[in-house]
Amino acid sequence: MHSTHFFEKIQQHFNRALPFVVYRKPNRLEVHAMLQKDEKLHVIEDYSESGFVFSPFDAKEQAVYLPVANSEMISSDFIFTDEEEKSAAENSATPKEKEAHIQLVQKGIDAIHNKALQKVVLSRCEAQALSEENPLKIFKHLLQKYATAFVYCWYHPQVGLWLGATPETLLKVQANRFSTMALAGTQIYTGTKDVVWQDKEKEEQQIVTDFVVNSLQFTANSINVSKVETVRAGSLLHLKTAISGTLKKEDATFKEVLSSLHPTPAVCGFPKENAKQFIINNENYKRGFYAGFLGELNIKETKSRNTNRRNVENNAYASVKTVSNLFVNLRCMQLKNKQALIYVGGGITKDSIAENEWQETVNKTQTIKAVL
Repeated sequence: MHSTHFFEKIQQHFNRALPFVVYRKPNRLEVHAMLQKDEKLHVIEDYSESGFVFSPFDAKEQAVYLPVANSEMISSDFIFTDEEEKSAAENSATPKEKEAHIQLVQKGIDAIHNKALQKVVLSRCEAQALSEENPLKIFKHLLQKYATAFVYCWYHPQVGLWLGATPETLLKVQANRFSTMALAGTQIYTGTKDVVWQDKEKEEQQIVTDFVVNSLQFTANSINVSKVETVRAGSLLHLKTAISGTLKKEDATFKEVLSSLHPTPAVCGFPKENAKQFIINNENYKRGFYAGFLGELNIKETKSRNTNRRNVENNAYASVKTVSNLFVNLRCMQLKNKQALIYVGGGITKDSIAENEWQETVNKTQTIKAVL
């Protein structure tokens, strides 16, 4: 489908206040959309459903999805343009908000020193006035700027409107093969990935890696762990470890695998339940879908053995596989009341300095502000 017609169709769907999601996977040109045919809110029961899932940070809250069976699926290649580079807006947080976050971080550091936690991820929500209220225009800016991220725009009239460009995979599953990652540590990209990482960032990243591996050891036949590498996500650098293997489908359901992973120490902390409770008790706002996860759930993909479309006979031997591609909902925003509510956080360890952690959240807001 031509991209102009593709986005016009989504815009018409949005104008009718009907649920939809439009998204692009990392390092791809093709943009996909699911247009739900009615306004019903569908909730996840056991993750055997097929569609696009949107799950909150707190797993006790209900995850929702757009079902394949009740949606129109369309796609188009995104054409990159020589769009003028947007400069990020100035930091719009107030001195009071800065002080509140620094106090929150210090409280987290104190809890770690008191052995209550090993790591905790603390976040805040910053409101930015919108000069551009059309979510599809903002989505196109995200596509243009963040080619290596999972970029999305999600809407349901009963839930709200969210956009983001997340660098972090939660879990990809095809048949019984899985892949995921440990992503932590942050510094500003200054033109090179050849940088020095401090012990604080290395420890933070190792905590996430160890948690993911330990969480999967009882449901996986084999686990492969890569070397740590520095990766770029827009204007930031992170430490990343790729983790892959095969699942024991007979020993655990997909829901159980997800429950063991989510939320990871990259968005919550460690030990998981202690960190989660600290966050709920102390952040003084509700994360909602920030630091939850989203993506394709049990989608059937057809792969032909023959790339020549004219050879229909060989195409009859195409394989159909069920795949899930789930991403952590980071670098995201919610559009509400002519504002963008921008959600940002950072990992706190024993070596954290509260003022530095505040600045890290300021740096992370630039990912979103650069497209507003």
